[in-house]
Amino acid sequence: MFTTESNPPLTGVTVLEVGAFMAAPYATMQLADLGARVIKVENPDGGDPVRATGPFIDGESSPFLRLNRNKESVTLDLKAERDNAAFRELVREADVLVENLRPGAMSRLGLDYPTLREENPRLIYASASGWGQDGPLAHLPGLDIMAQARSGLMSITGFPGHDPAKVGVPICDLACALYIALAVTAALRERDRSGEGQHIDVSLLESGVSLAIWEAGMYFADGTVPRPHGSAHQNNAPYQAVRSADGHVTIGATTPKNWSAFCHTLGLDDLLSDPRYGDAYSRRQYREELVEAIEKVTTTRTSRSIVDDLELAGVPCAPILDYAQVFTDETLRDRDFLWDAPHPTLGSVEQLGSPMRFSRTPVRRAHAGPLLGDSTTTVRAEMGHVDREGDK
Repeated sequence: MFTTESNPPLTGVTVLEVGAFMAAPYATMQLADLGARVIKVENPDGGDPVRATGPFIDGESSPFLRLNRNKESVTLDLKAERDNAAFRELVREADVLVENLRPGAMSRLGLDYPTLREENPRLIYASASGWGQDGPLAHLPGLDIMAQARSGLMSITGFPGHDPAKVGVPICDLACALYIALAVTAALRERDRSGEGQHIDVSLLESGVSLAIWEAGMYFADGTVPRPHGSAHQNNAPYQAVRSADGHVTIGATTPKNWSAFCHTLGLDDLLSDPRYGDAYSRRQYREELVEAIEKVTTTRTSRSIVDDLELAGVPCAPILDYAQVFTDETLRDRDFLWDAPHPTLGSVEQLGSPMRFSRTPVRRAHAGPLLGDSTTTVRAEMGHVDREGDK
C-alpha cells in the first residue's frame, strides 16, 4: 500500500514548468510524483491550453486535472517586464526548468539556457520540441501525429492495405516526456558530482525513432523495410490477436515450450508435426496459414474460456479490454493503482497511479491539477513580493 509519510526520492528539488499540452507537463508530472516541487508557470490569460480541453467536470478540464497533479500554478506573463523579472527570481532558486515552447521562443523572452545559466549555474534546463533545438526542421511546429509520421511509427501501425494509422495514445509526446524525466534525474545525479547544471534537448522525432528496436534490427541486418502487420509481431508467431466466438484474445506462443503448451491446450497437436511451423522463423513465414488454422478452433470458443485454459497452461495470453474495463479492473484495484486526489472545488478526483513503485520512498499522492494561479500569492511572497503588482 502507498503512504504519504515517507519522503519521495526527489523531495527538495524545485522544478519550474513552462509547458503546454503534453510533453513538458507529462514530464514534470513524473517529477512531481517523485517528490519534486513543481511550479507550473502559466499565462494569466487562460493558462495552459489543456485547461480549455474537455470533457469538463463542473467547468474544470478533466484531462488537466490528471496531467497536472501534484503541481502548483503561478500566473506570470513572461512577455511583461515585471513578470519576466519575477520568473528570473524563481529561476535563481530552482533546480530544474522544463519547457516545450517552439525552439527560439524562450530566447526571444530572454529566458534561454545560456542567459539563465549566468544567473543560476546549477540550473538543469530541459527543452522538449518536435524536431530538436537545431537542424533543418527545428523552426517547424511539431505535434505528436507529425512525429509519429516522420519517425516511421505510422508506417508500421495498422493493417496492410489500409489507410495510415497512428498509435492510439500520443506515443511520441509521452516517450519524449519520459526521456525528459529520465534525463533530468540523471543530470541531477551528475550535478551532485560536478556542481554544474546543463541543457537537455529531447525531441518527439528522436523519441519515436528510438522505439524502433525490432525495426532497426531488420533494416540494418538485411535492408528489409518493416511494414504494418496489424496486431502481429514483426518477427515472431503466433504473437497477435486472434478471433474468438465473442471477440478477440491475444496470444504469445513464441518459445518452444509455450508453442507446445499452446497447441496441446487448444487441441492443435497436429501443428506440432507440421514442418511449416517447426520453429519461430518458419511460423512467421507462414503466419497467415498458421493463424487460419488457429482460428478454426478459437472461433468456436469464448474469449474467457480460451484465456482461462491458456493461463492455466502457462501460455502468455490476455483478453482485449476497453477502458471502462481497464479503469474498473480488479488487478489495478487490488494493487491500489487508482487513487482519489483532493481538489479545492471538485472534492475528490480519481487519478491514474504511477507505475513506479519504491519499497522505501513511495511516490507522492497529493492533489489533483491546480486551479489557475492558485499558488501565485504564496510563491511571490516567498520571493519577497507582497502581491503580483507590488515591489520587492
